[in-house]
Amino acid sequence: MPNDPCALRIVPAQESHLGLVLSFIRKLAQYERLTDQVVADEDTLRESLFGAHPGAEVLLAYVGDQPAGFAVFFHNFSTFEGRHGIYLEDLFVDEEHRGRGIGKALLAYLARLARDRKCARLNWAVLDWNRPAIDFYERLGAQLLNDWRICRLSGKALEELAKSSSLL
Repeated sequence: MPNDPCALRIVPAQESHLGLVLSFIRKLAQYERLTDQVVADEDTLRESLFGAHPGAEVLLAYVGDQPAGFAVFFHNFSTFEGRHGIYLEDLFVDEEHRGRGIGKALLAYLARLARDRKCARLNWAVLDWNRPAIDFYERLGAQLLNDWRICRLSGKALEELAKSSSLL
């Protein structure tokens, strides 16, 4: 029903949605117990998402006119496949909307986007303590790659390596 007030719709975020995107980022950080790590603001998001060289895309899920969740993703590349893929950086659904298929709908949207963009795969990470998310992803057929570990350089370590000479 097109006028159903409870209908789910998923739309790409526009620059006018920056406040909403930042709100979802903060809610996700709270859920993941990482609020102290959020330094993003609307200005950095504007440049990163809608500037000259956008680094990611955002999907917004609405139930009727009420924002219900979001997904942040970007393209990566598989050397083995010789094609790009989609990396899902963040997926979050507000607590009052969970269990209604919104997370699955966001992932299905991304799967169609990956297919339509001829991507080799759709990848993401999940925190090892987040059993509800792990169970959800496994029910969808996702493989947990336990033999892979995520590596990260940031802050002082990133700066130190950047300063080092790459010549022997």
